[in-house]
Amino acid sequence: MVREELLLAADRRSVVISGLLIGIVAGIVFATFEMIVAALMGMGFFAPLRMISAIVLGEQALDPSYSLGAATIVGLIVHMILSAIYGLIYGLAVSAWSLLRQRAWLVLVGSLYGLLLWLVNFYVIAPIAFPWFGMADPVVQFIAHAFFGTAVGLLLTWRLARS
Repeated sequence: MVREELLLAADRRSVVISGLLIGIVAGIVFATFEMIVAALMGMGFFAPLRMISAIVLGEQALDPSYSLGAATIVGLIVHMILSAIYGLIYGLAVSAWSLLRQRAWLVLVGSLYGLLLWLVNFYVIAPIAFPWFGMADPVVQFIAHAFFGTAVGLLLTWRLARS
């Protein structure tokens, strides 16, 4: 009985750690999509990273005269930390609810999780704390967040299938 409990605890830890790492990978997918779309829309390839870096550096990071290198590096770091945290939260949810371990549920709930992140980030947090995110196209953000959640679900499905 104790051995089974230890194995279950180790499995839960593995899912949580996988969620954290998968969050980073999904964050890279998210950032790449955002940057390509920003460039295609004429906003500039690095505009999303400038907006993200402004969370830490302040609104001056949005100014084109502000160091692109600093804004890019800080934007990447902040984005990857947030992506890891969001992936960790998803991993915690999956480790807590065994129903989510079924492959179809992992992907579906992952997609819904991405959409929940979009709603909270853009309609609750950003208007209060980071109003410059209002410059971002809501449809693009919706798609990007759905990509993030779906990628988290798919990658975690793949990871669990391998273990």
